[in-house]
Amino acid sequence: MTDHYFIALEQKIDQLLARCEELELENQHLKATGLQARQERARLLQVNDQTRVQVEKMIQRMKTLEQSS
Repeated sequence: MTDHYFIALEQKIDQLLARCEELELENQHLKATGLQARQERARLLQVNDQTRVQVEKMIQRMKTLEQSS
């Protein structure tokens, strides 16, 4: 095998290593983004539940006021 073959092989290996590093960074970013999305979803679900409870209380108060009139 010639030196040219080994040089080309070394370049390919370097490219693969660089691509692996890029993919690792991208994976870390995606994991962080996914975690943020799950946290935001949990927060929004909590706000939604609180709002639903408040609306149900308001409806109940309105019914009570309507019945007492």
